[in-house]
Amino acid sequence: MNISVLVSLVLIGLLAGFFSGTLGIGGSVVMIPLMLLWLNFSQHEAQGTSLAVLAVPVTLLAAYNYYQEGHVNWKYAGIIAITFIIGGYLGSKLAISVNQVLLKKIFGGVLLLVALKMILGK
Repeated sequence: MNISVLVSLVLIGLLAGFFSGTLGIGGSVVMIPLMLLWLNFSQHEAQGTSLAVLAVPVTLLAAYNYYQEGHVNWKYAGIIAITFIIGGYLGSKLAISVNQVLLKKIFGGVLLLVALKMILGK
């Protein structure tokens, strides 16, 4: 690992953490595109690495800050977390069997649709 890669990894981590704490985004919206652009990862490698980062409770302190202000519904979070595990397992099984070019297009399309909905929606 050279210094350029190390700096890229540190910046990706800092940006993903910052945007996770401020906007609730990080893995898909920040880490994956930056790994594709700065580190020349394949779509599969970027997705897998992003999931590996998130496997550790990296957002625990950020969630705690929201909790302290009364902005966490633990019951709902628990239900979503349990089903997220199931969905993540099933989705990863599908994704690793999809061609990288198609997967990248699907990923970009989802980001575009979400962006348009956020910008144009009420």
